[in-house]
Amino acid sequence: MGAIPAVAEKILVILPTSGEPAGSLVDLLSQAGTVRTAPDFPSAIEELRSGQYDLVVGPAQQLLEARQAATVHLATVLDAIDQGVCMLDLQGCPSWSNASYNGLPEQVRTRIQQLCSEAFGDSSADSEQSRARSISLTTEDERYFDATVTPLAREAQMPDRMVVVVTESTRARRLQRKMDAIDNAGRELVRFDAEQMQKLNIRQRLDLLERKILRYTRELLNFDNFAIRLLNKETNKLEIVLCAGLPPEAQQIDIYASTENSGISGYVAATGRSYICPDVRNDPRYLRGIQEARSSLTVPLYLHDQVIGTFNIEARSVAAFTEDDRQFAEIFGRYIAISLHMLEVLVVERHTTTGRLADNVLNEIATPLADILCDASTLMEDYIGHDDLRHRLQAIIDNVAKIKESVKQVTKPDGGILGARPKQPAADPLLSGKRVLVIDDEQIIRDTVRDVLAKFGCAVDTARDGDEATAMISQHSFDLVLTDIRMPGKTGYEVFRAVRDVHPDCPVIFMTGFGYDPSHSIIRAEPEGLSAVLFKPFKVDELLKEVRAAVAEPEPKQS
Repeated sequence: MGAIPAVAEKILVILPTSGEPAGSLVDLLSQAGTVRTAPDFPSAIEELRSGQYDLVVGPAQQLLEARQAATVHLATVLDAIDQGVCMLDLQGCPSWSNASYNGLPEQVRTRIQQLCSEAFGDSSADSEQSRARSISLTTEDERYFDATVTPLAREAQMPDRMVVVVTESTRARRLQRKMDAIDNAGRELVRFDAEQMQKLNIRQRLDLLERKILRYTRELLNFDNFAIRLLNKETNKLEIVLCAGLPPEAQQIDIYASTENSGISGYVAATGRSYICPDVRNDPRYLRGIQEARSSLTVPLYLHDQVIGTFNIEARSVAAFTEDDRQFAEIFGRYIAISLHMLEVLVVERHTTTGRLADNVLNEIATPLADILCDASTLMEDYIGHDDLRHRLQAIIDNVAKIKESVKQVTKPDGGILGARPKQPAADPLLSGKRVLVIDDEQIIRDTVRDVLAKFGCAVDTARDGDEATAMISQHSFDLVLTDIRMPGKTGYEVFRAVRDVHPDCPVIFMTGFGYDPSHSIIRAEPEGLSAVLFKPFKVDELLKEVRAAVAEPEPKQS
């Protein structure tokens, strides 16, 4: 028996199963530390889970079998994961690989092994040889793979092996390309040259918009067969304003916003919910569309949180549409709705020679732009870990501010979409004249909430943080304060207290993007009269509902 380690203060002894006496061994080990015994190997495992030991002593055969079992278990785990894992020597020759790695295309495995050999095969290389490296590969059929190569070395030696972990990123890359198409399409649909628009009548403007939608629908979803219908509120009928690939007999079908006897488009218009039909032959709601259609995707067109129409796409293959397609089509549909409204393309103007002027365009699109922000923010939460996709979604969010500025330019009195400054929309009697303070460290949140409330007659001031807000509260009187909870400087609760100290009757609404309340602002403020809490991203109708409730006159108490 070898020497007992001096650091072995806690020792676990697995008693032999052959009945051999173990007392002398336990006595000897007791001289080095505290000894506990386990009657068998399963008991030893439970003991190790509940405590920490410096040394384990037991029958050699049992320990060897345990080691082999652990090795087999680890290999099973590695074979079950989606990522390809392999061990290479410095010449790029594999010594072990899991099932996922073996299932990679041969050209990917060959290229990885070649690159590893070129990067690490020089035995005279300096310390850079021990640095992990990343590799990106593309196959001829446009599949994408990302690999991380990590050198392994024994103590005080240069690396002599490499571990390669390979992940297929094809889906993320394709989603990124679609997100690029959404961003481009959205910008183009709402970008109109003021001088050009001034020279066009409503029919010519519609033709220009049709060409844009045709182009970007094909680029976005790679389908040529679609129909855009707008809802005639007087008749509740869905009128086709644009279609591609839809035969004349299908265009003549009367469809209404109803869940009964009006097909999928009628159902979507009535419920406001998107609808993926994986196989039209098995769906009783489907009405005849393109020849040999096998699947379809239909999304509502939203404006001001109201359905104004539908966007329907059809394919000749079964199950051609995914949840990703649905999400992207919904965002694109909001851009379509905005562009239709900006060009005053209502159903009545499609079929008559007289039309009506729209309300102030910038105020009109404030609400649907806010909904695009909400949808894009929600998608960002769904794609945590996909940095490229999140970057493109952030680009869409940033682009909303550019759209607003573009609309300001084309709606100047000297020409544009309308040719003259239109009338301001009728203000909400409950909100008209109310002075509101909006506090948030994100400019896009401040601007969006300000634009929505201004549309309904509020006079809105904004502050970037709690310190700026408290200074404004001490100098001015407000009818309502909306404040973020976590900001630079003072917290939402400190702003709440500042309002209470100066204007005790002023209602306060909290806004937060967190699932928890890090400063306990909500818990502290609710007993003291907090009006409401809005959890980002919130819909415009949620905002308006809470604002109206907060500024409404309290009902007299029953005596």
